[in-house]
Amino acid sequence: MNRYLATAVVIVSSAAVLVLEVAVTRLVAPYAGDTLETYTAAIGVALGAIALGAKLGGDAADRMHPPKLLGPLLVFGGGTTMLARPIVLGLGPALTGAGPITALLLVALSIALPVTLLSAVTPVVVKTQLADLDRAGGVVGRFSAWGTVGALAGTFLTGYVLIAALPISMVLLVTGIGLAVLGALLLLRGGLPRGRSVPAMAVVLLLGAGLLVSVRSPCDAETAYFCARVETDPERATGRVLLLDDLRHGYVDLADPAHLEFGYTRWFAASVDALAPKGPLDALHVGGGAYTMPRWLAADRRGSRSEVLEIDPAVTRLAEAELDLRPGPALRVRQGDARTAITASRDDGYDVVFGDAFGGLSVPWHLTTVEFATEVRRVLRTDGRYVANIIDRGPRDFLAAEVATLGRVFEHVAVIAPEESLDAPEGGNHVVVASDAPIPAGRLSDAVAAAGDPQGADKGALAGRGRVADWAERGTVLTDDHAPVDQLLTPYLS
Repeated sequence: MNRYLATAVVIVSSAAVLVLEVAVTRLVAPYAGDTLETYTAAIGVALGAIALGAKLGGDAADRMHPPKLLGPLLVFGGGTTMLARPIVLGLGPALTGAGPITALLLVALSIALPVTLLSAVTPVVVKTQLADLDRAGGVVGRFSAWGTVGALAGTFLTGYVLIAALPISMVLLVTGIGLAVLGALLLLRGGLPRGRSVPAMAVVLLLGAGLLVSVRSPCDAETAYFCARVETDPERATGRVLLLDDLRHGYVDLADPAHLEFGYTRWFAASVDALAPKGPLDALHVGGGAYTMPRWLAADRRGSRSEVLEIDPAVTRLAEAELDLRPGPALRVRQGDARTAITASRDDGYDVVFGDAFGGLSVPWHLTTVEFATEVRRVLRTDGRYVANIIDRGPRDFLAAEVATLGRVFEHVAVIAPEESLDAPEGGNHVVVASDAPIPAGRLSDAVAAAGDPQGADKGALAGRGRVADWAERGTVLTDDHAPVDQLLTPYLS
């Protein structure tokens, strides 16, 4: 094998490994969440498979004629790459709910084999180039470097271009077919193997490609961040639920923008009604999702203006297509990460800031810190309020941390939670209200108590001052230097 072809084979196989590692986080997220555990599983499984592939490939190259190995490795690697998505979609529903184990199992079952096969390529290629042992170090170093170049190309191409431009199914299809074509060319160049190898390669390729294109995705849109879909509420003909990955992220009634289905959104509204001045308001929304609160504010406080910071343009397009979102002068949408986008918002420009951005069960860590809260305080008017949705369970360590963090920035902090679950381990949504202006506890408590639905569900209560003070005292103050949000959460309870 000539040097240039050998280099190309190493670059392509290494790039494909990283395409799989990045893409699998999006495949697994609908069943395990877009969490630190999912990313950890993807990195850990990929590293383990890379190590195993390098060992097995080196051993095989010593026992067999190396050029004969490369074609089958690439063809089988391409076929199993295309099987990754059908495996996740087939097993995901059954494995959902097992906590971090869900992510680990789905990642391992879907990409461990193709990553192992593709990682065996580099040591086999190196063996084909070792004509002079006096230059073995240079050969190994050169191909190690080219493998890293391929891995970098696969990482940046997938994360910056492919996932934003194509569905995951198409990314894996193109990758798998590309590997198979390269492998087939090497097979033709070096001679087809005897026995059952060729039929086996054909079966794996046909099975992978066939299942990849035929298995239906649960997503209405595979975005760069989420598997997003909209479902009709079976109890309400005009109700629509937005699901991002494995969680219900928003609800709107197409016929009634003032309808608030989720308890925490009613507590948002109660906080506004109890604490904000009457009449139209200027609001900043950290996270758009289903755009529930901008719709409610426009209906309840006519003349209000909302500005929404939404990181995922595909979610906004889905809301426009299926949730009756209509941006305009009274509803401005700014695409981008809220942490950077808020820096362009004007000082003292808003009466209320709504915090409702999530990645899985947790608020993205960089939206929980003192530094971000300081930006929120900057854009609020003197009597403005910050109301943020926090999901926590068990001992409420994350909630305590956020109370302590906001207490470092704002003069007053209050917490709203389901009346019967302030002490219950299952927890759920909590709304934290922070302000430099005093928070009239009686008025807010009455508004929250009256905000339950007609059947009495999701009845909220204002946490007592003693409890809030305890959270503030024991909570970890989150900063950009130290914000272990995922570790503080207690997402799974037995």
